[in-house]
Amino acid sequence: MLRYWTAGESHGKALLAMLDGFPAGLNVDTAMIDNELRLRQGGYGRGGRQKLETDTVDILTGIWQGVTLGSPIALQVINSDYKLERLKELERPRPGHGDLTGAIKYLGTIRGILERASARETAVRVAAGALARQLLLQFGVETIGYVVEVGGLKIAPTTGSIAELRARRDQSAIYSLDPTKDGEATALIDQIAEEGDTVGGVVEVRIDGLPFGLGTHAQWDRKLDGKIAQAVMAVQAIKGVEIGMGFEAARLKGSQVHDPIQFDPAQRETPNLGYVRPTNNAGGLEAGMTNGQPLIVRAAKKPISTLRKPLESIRMDTKEAHRANYERSDVCAISAAAIIVEHVVAFEVAAAFVEKFGGDSVIEMKARYDLFQKLAREV
Repeated sequence: MLRYWTAGESHGKALLAMLDGFPAGLNVDTAMIDNELRLRQGGYGRGGRQKLETDTVDILTGIWQGVTLGSPIALQVINSDYKLERLKELERPRPGHGDLTGAIKYLGTIRGILERASARETAVRVAAGALARQLLLQFGVETIGYVVEVGGLKIAPTTGSIAELRARRDQSAIYSLDPTKDGEATALIDQIAEEGDTVGGVVEVRIDGLPFGLGTHAQWDRKLDGKIAQAVMAVQAIKGVEIGMGFEAARLKGSQVHDPIQFDPAQRETPNLGYVRPTNNAGGLEAGMTNGQPLIVRAAKKPISTLRKPLESIRMDTKEAHRANYERSDVCAISAAAIIVEHVVAFEVAAAFVEKFGGDSVIEMKARYDLFQKLAREV
């Protein structure tokens, strides 16, 4: 089983991720991980902290001469803005955060909740996902995350290979696939900022090159769509997840939703084994298993809860009405969300690869993958 945990506080010394079950024999590209951490810090509408931090990964355990050993891997991202011991307690909980709920649950402080609940924690989730993406690349599987909506402004994704889409996304200030929409999107973010408010949006993740059969129908807690949904919903500020057509499928007839099955002998040697679909409304998953088509996942991110013009709250000591505390924050972090969601989805897909093809070593996984593809072509 490939899994991970994280530790660390927003303004603590460092953030940590511990990966268990990662196969041996993968040459690790730390520069690639650092690039994804840089992307997570970017995008239009980010706040001042991103100028203070320059996130890079330090791999503390589990590799030798740049190659994974099969033992637990510890990833560390240092917090340049370390100042936790100097920070004061918040007197007024912020609506939309876990301040009030957490302080009551743990019979403790707001500071103790917000430091761990902060989206800063996602830095090491991106690092773990970037390592998982390197494993997926061994099997020709490529991923990308991008923005498809900012505060109601929809930006339709475009077609092309993952490399082509990444080139378009990286030209966009907001990480969409249509840089010509940047002006309209950034103007909207600027307007929201002037109002002292925040704005959210929708991101989409696409994964190409997946084989049949990752995940299973056999048990509810092993279905891949369920695992992906949990991983995405566990990202801070995500309030909804869709796979494929998503909620729109509930508004249409079955004949408009389900993907016809066709066969193309010319694609017999590809991961889809020649089974093609004229549509991909299912988003690459049926009955909790990958079906050889691109995986499509969307996530809805709420506006950031910390407002420059704070909402109504109370003082915890007196219970008297007061404005909420203001902590330095972003106006819009939807671009970062595209990178974060891409990497948490990639990790779940990599975990499904390990589950199906064995996780002791990359060499063994490749042999089992090739054998499965050979046997599947005979079905």
